[in-house]
Amino acid sequence: MNGRDADTLGFYAAEAEVYAGRARELGEARLRRFAELLPAGGKVLELGCGGGQDSAALLALGLDVTPTDGSPELAAQAQERLGRPVSVLLFEDLVAEAAFDGVWANACLLHVPRPALPGILARVHRALRPSGTFYASFKAGEADGRDRFGRYYNYPDAAWLRSAYGEGSWRGLEIDEDLGGGYDQEPTRWLHATAIKLS
Repeated sequence: MNGRDADTLGFYAAEAEVYAGRARELGEARLRRFAELLPAGGKVLELGCGGGQDSAALLALGLDVTPTDGSPELAAQAQERLGRPVSVLLFEDLVAEAAFDGVWANACLLHVPRPALPGILARVHRALRPSGTFYASFKAGEADGRDRFGRYYNYPDAAWLRSAYGEGSWRGLEIDEDLGGGYDQEPTRWLHATAIKLS
């Protein structure tokens, strides 16, 4: 099942410089909590790194980060910020096996079409080492749809998201909700999911 949406990728291609250069909150507490769940110097894959801000913060915390983005234009922006290679990687092209101590996917898997999300999450699971940590965030809702920029969102609620992660694959799956914003400047309910792979 295809994990990409052409209109969403088109938005990021057209807006890459503005999107990557905007001021944004990094969620320092979540970044630090994620880092604390990993071994010192642990290997982290970042999916959907955007402008590279989170990768920069994770690198500053001493982690070995592999930043990626599905948009070549955003990957180029992140590479400029980070001064290191940033690979172009679509979610459905993730084939790594037991390669990472952690996967960080902040505000990116929310663009995966609902039917494709369980398969993408299974790919993330496979890429993690035993007891690896996976963080992802999603805009909450009841049904998928598009924002005013034409970007696709899967807009899950917590129960739907739990079913997409799958029973028995994770030793722990915590989902909490808070209020925040985004590029569209709209008040947003966010779901934050942290999962630990079974050893």
